Amino acid sequence: MRHTQKITLAAMMMAIGTLTSHMLFIPLGIVKVFPMQHFINVLSAVLLGPYYAVAQAFGISLLRNLMGTGSVFAFPGSMIGALLAAYLYKKTAKVGFAFAGEIVGTGIIGAIASYPIAALFLGKEAALFGMVPAFFASSLAGAAIGFTLLKIFMKNAANRLEMNNRM
Repeated sequence: MRHTQKITLAAMMMAIGTLTSHMLFIPLGIVKVFPMQHFINVLSAVLLGPYYAVAQAFGISLLRNLMGTGSVFAFPGSMIGALLAAYLYKKTAKVGFAFAGEIVGTGIIGAIASYPIAALFLGKEAALFGMVPAFFASSLAGAAIGFTLLKIFMKNAANRLEMNNRM
């Protein structure tokens, strides 16, 4: 895929992620569980690679915060998850590793990276026990949707390629 196509696809993913943020989220205190971000992270990790995946995650987080539909916790969670998902996919070329990278990157590492911010707003005890489960649940739901759709798309693309080779 050419550079212009990747920029265009990343911009489209940013638009979809930003527009769906106010429609599909689960508020948990001041944290907003947003499974669409994780779905888009897995898609961009596989389709675009690490740089564009992180850029789209940052773009969605920034736009959501500017519009008032996001929180500051979106930055570390989404960007770390997108980076790890894309990096693991790039190294292995397996969608399952992108799925796992998003869950570990956002659900665990991103939640831990958000801890200092959460401790300020929520208090230490609430932050410690609230961030990891919320981030993990959100990333698991969104990454599962992304994994499932990518597997379906890849299966159908392989079937079409196989049919074209027979003709």
